[in-house]
Amino acid sequence: MNPATQLFWLPGSVGHTVLALLAALLLGIVLVMVIYALRHVVFTLSRLFGRQRHPYLDIDNAQWPMITVFIAAHNEEKVIAGCMQALLNSNYPLDRLKIVPVNDRSSDTTRAIIDYWVALYPRRITPFHRTSGKAGKAAALKDALAYAQGDIALIFDADYVPGRGLLKQLVAPFFDPEVGAVMGRVVPVNAGANLLTRLLDLERAGGYQVDQQARMNLRLVPQYGGTVGGVRLSAVAAVGGWHDDMLAEDTDITYRLLLNGWKTIYTNRSECYEEVPQDWAVRIKQVKRWSKGHNQVLLRYGWRFVTSPYLSWRERLDGTLLLLVFVMPPLLLLGWLLAVFLYFFNASALLTQWIGVFALMAYGTMGNFAAFFEIVIAVLLDGNRRRLRLLPFNLLGFFISLFSISSSVYSLAIDRIFKREMVWDKTVRYRKPSIES
Repeated sequence: MNPATQLFWLPGSVGHTVLALLAALLLGIVLVMVIYALRHVVFTLSRLFGRQRHPYLDIDNAQWPMITVFIAAHNEEKVIAGCMQALLNSNYPLDRLKIVPVNDRSSDTTRAIIDYWVALYPRRITPFHRTSGKAGKAAALKDALAYAQGDIALIFDADYVPGRGLLKQLVAPFFDPEVGAVMGRVVPVNAGANLLTRLLDLERAGGYQVDQQARMNLRLVPQYGGTVGGVRLSAVAAVGGWHDDMLAEDTDITYRLLLNGWKTIYTNRSECYEEVPQDWAVRIKQVKRWSKGHNQVLLRYGWRFVTSPYLSWRERLDGTLLLLVFVMPPLLLLGWLLAVFLYFFNASALLTQWIGVFALMAYGTMGNFAAFFEIVIAVLLDGNRRRLRLLPFNLLGFFISLFSISSSVYSLAIDRIFKREMVWDKTVRYRKPSIES
């Protein structure tokens, strides 16, 4: 007897119908993956041959506004001094710059290091030592806003090392009254530490040099990344302020600003240097946090975004695909399981009807990350061809992220069912602690 007619002890006609439905579901998954692959092909072509938009790049002399620079810090004794030193070396007018290190309940020597620098520069650094309250970066920033001066707030994580001219580059777009948020480019400072950091360097290059810049070129949805960027405080207040129940406060504010008519600007040449994870366990926790926070935003704003009459069709399309990006890994795993299941239940006749589509599967299944061709172009644009030798190893990172993100989707579902509070997993730092940079 044909195995398909024995499916779940169902009669032959019913079993065949079930298999046909499963095959149709598999076809749908493949088509979704191909859409993501084509999306990134368009991004790559835009970065190579399209008009590159850097609309605020040439602003150097201006009546610079008062700004507040927040440094998010929780147990950051290894890196906080370097960030403050770099900000103090900025060429931004000193009388219009306020630096606020946000020490969020640190249990190491972060407070002592901050106080040491405050003693050296009392007029330029105003500390905020947070000893209680809800955990998480969004909650800490929400409390720290009481220390803000001016309408522009720039935000850095403590491991970031901004260059001398970066603050002006990030502030310049805010001269446009429609701009609500600005994002610069992130570059790993410890890229040579091991294989993982080299792979993350490639990932960052593709994500910023190609993906973010292409979104800027095509007037789509550049994403504010929560660090190496800034927000207009009046815009944030107008859309409801910081939401401290969101793990991805950056994605949350990106979509709330967009839904309320504010633009997010990406400035590709405004580079800042970060410390990426050097251990796979730390990387996995980081990816899970990003995934869970991103999917929180999807659940909260997805339908409202898709149906918004105030956004262009291009913004709605790109923004929706961006919202769904952390749903694709479990969907891809489901597709693989369906393919194996249908094979063992002798459904090959159903699958061969769509052989043209499945010929694209090897290409389309990578569409969610689309790292490979974007990375190639990013590396070429950065002028470092030797890094391309590492490209095959990106499959390792792809599969680890695939299962990590799928696990986080399951965890988010459990959190929502049992109303569990979100837990913020801090990224480990690797530099030696120092009071002086």
